[in-house]
Amino acid sequence: MSKNEKPTVCVIGGGAAGFFAAITCAENHPDVQVVIIEQNQTVLNKVKISGGGRCNVTHACFEPKELVTYYPRGQKELLGPFHKFQPGDTFDWFERRGVELKIEKDNRVFPITDQSSTIIDCLIESANSANVKIWNSTKIVNFTQNNSGKWTLKTSSGQNIFADILILASGSSPAAWEMLSGYHGIIDAVPSLFTFNIQHFLFEELQGVSLPNVEIQVEGHKLSTNGPFLVTHWGISGPAVLKMSAWGARLFHAMQYRFGISINFTRLSEREVETILKSQVFNHPKKQIINSNLFDIPTRFWKRLMEYIKLEDAQNWSDMDDVLLQKIVKVLCKCNLKVNGKSTFKEEFVTAGGIALEEVDFRTMASKKMKNLYFAGEVLDIDALTGGFNFQAAWTTGYLAGIAVARLLEESN
Repeated sequence: MSKNEKPTVCVIGGGAAGFFAAITCAENHPDVQVVIIEQNQTVLNKVKISGGGRCNVTHACFEPKELVTYYPRGQKELLGPFHKFQPGDTFDWFERRGVELKIEKDNRVFPITDQSSTIIDCLIESANSANVKIWNSTKIVNFTQNNSGKWTLKTSSGQNIFADILILASGSSPAAWEMLSGYHGIIDAVPSLFTFNIQHFLFEELQGVSLPNVEIQVEGHKLSTNGPFLVTHWGISGPAVLKMSAWGARLFHAMQYRFGISINFTRLSEREVETILKSQVFNHPKKQIINSNLFDIPTRFWKRLMEYIKLEDAQNWSDMDDVLLQKIVKVLCKCNLKVNGKSTFKEEFVTAGGIALEEVDFRTMASKKMKNLYFAGEVLDIDALTGGFNFQAAWTTGYLAGIAVARLLEESN
C-alpha cells in the first residue's frame, strides 16, 4: 500500500460490535478512513431496546474463566479475548468518555441515567470524534474480493463501495451469511433466549407470580438449570427458563419446541421435602394444608398446587396419609409439564448460529479463510445468557477486530 494512499475500512453493521470496531480502529490509526454501513434508517437499534430501554451494557463478572461460563456457544474461544478486553475494560472505556455505569443487585450493569440513549449518544459522538463516517439506509447486497485482497461492496441502489479491509458486524443476518456461504462455514441459526409456552391449570390467571429459585430438568435429557421462575400470560419465564432456552437452543429446535420438563419448586430432595412435610403434621396438626405455603412458594401458587393434587377430605396436616404425602412431594419436587412452543423474550432476539468459530482467529477476529476480512459480534456463532453478556461479546470482539485492523494497516504503511 502506498504511503500516500489513505486506506479504507468498511464495517458492515451499525450495531454495538460494528461501532466498537470502527471507533477502535479509527482511534488507533487516525490516517485510515473508516465507514460504518447500516441498512436501517437508524443505527444501534438493539442497544436502544436492550434492558427495557435502559441498555444492559455488560455484567459485573471480571474473571474471564467465570465469564465464559455464561456463553453456551463461544465459551472456549472467548477465554483469550476476555483476557484482553473484559467488563472492567468496558467500564473504563465508557467512563473515560463521561458515561458513568452502575452495578445492580443481580450484577447487571446499566448507565447511571437508566437511559439507553446515553450509550447510543456516547458511541455516535465517539465515532464522530474519530472521523468515522456513518452511512444509514445503505444495504449491501453483495461483496467480492479481487486477487490483491481488496473488496468491492455493491449496494441495493447499484453503487460500488471499495474497501481495503472489511469488518463484518452484521448481527444475525441471513443475507450476510449467505454472501459468505461459499467461502466460510455457516452454522444454521436457531432462536436462543426464549420463554416456554405452557397452557396448564397450574398457571391460569397467575401471571406475575414468581418463585426465587426452582430447578428445571428436560425429560429424557441431562439438561437442567436453576434460578428465579416467573409465570406469564403464555406459560413460564424467568432466568431459569431463559438459561435453559440458551443451553438447549439446538435441542429444542430439533424437537420443534415440543418437549417435556420436570420442575422442582423447592430445589430440595424428595427426602428433605418429606421430612419437612412430616414436621408440619407434628408441629402444626390443626393448620390447614392449603394455607401453609412452605418453601418460599407464594400463597397463590401454593394454593393452586394443592388444588391441582386435589386434597379432597384432607383439610389439616393431621389428615395427611402416605398417599397424600407422596402427591404433595411429587408436585413440589417433580412436577411434569409439556412445553408446546416458545415466545420471544421481550424485544430482545438472540440466535445461536453464524460464522463457524474454528474458521476465525480469536487473537485478531480475522478470517482464516479470506484475507482482509474480520468479524465482530453476533455474526459469529456466539451467544450468551441474558444479563449483558451478549453486549460484552460485542464490545470485546469489536475491540479486538478494530485493534488488529489498525495494526495491520500501520504495518502496511
